[in-house]
Amino acid sequence: MSPDSRPLLIRRLGRQPYQATWDAMRAFTDARGPDTPDELWLLEHDPVFTLGQAGKMEHVLAPGEIPVIPVDRGGQVTYHGPGQIVGYPLIDLRRAGVGVRELVHRIEQAIIDTLAYWNIGAGRVEGAPGVYVGGAKVAALGLRVRRGCSFHGLAFNVAMDLEPFHRINPCGYKGLAVTQVLDLGGPSRLADVEDALVAEFCRQFGFDAEPAAPHLPELPARAAVQAST
Repeated sequence: MSPDSRPLLIRRLGRQPYQATWDAMRAFTDARGPDTPDELWLLEHDPVFTLGQAGKMEHVLAPGEIPVIPVDRGGQVTYHGPGQIVGYPLIDLRRAGVGVRELVHRIEQAIIDTLAYWNIGAGRVEGAPGVYVGGAKVAALGLRVRRGCSFHGLAFNVAMDLEPFHRINPCGYKGLAVTQVLDLGGPSRLADVEDALVAEFCRQFGFDAEPAAPHLPELPARAAVQAST
């Protein structure tokens, strides 16, 4: 690692329940100080619909047995499930020298450049954050910034059951098509896509990736209690 580079701790967490991960993100953000290293959590969630702060229940059409959880991120409703990479960048934006708009732009670019590894041409849609291929959404973004630090993040469809997206208006758009890496000619192994995504994310923000323990970080009890209330 060069003297002027910044570390990014990469936690590959496997499959995690949504609520516990959300609580841990909030606790981490509340407990961190000016010298706390930034982290990127990569995981899969058990099936869940999450409804952002601007979300309207009218966009949840027929959830069935899948729980719906209102959360404190931006955006509308989306689906998380096995076969989708969920990435939570826990970044001190002031230290990184980026604002929220630039954060979104760079995360989108990291995903676009990741897809290019498999010759998948992707891009943005004006006014609709995320990454699209041929008009179909392959990755969604929903972020929150508190105390100058980001949490929540991205959902990148790799090799999953897309049926639950038909039970909602994805991101609040009726009839929005959703796609995934596997159907676009890319790999089905999440680890392969994660490796590329980490490399491109670090390139966008000037980080050096460092592996961290593959479990949620241990936090002061007070911070954990505050986050879950």
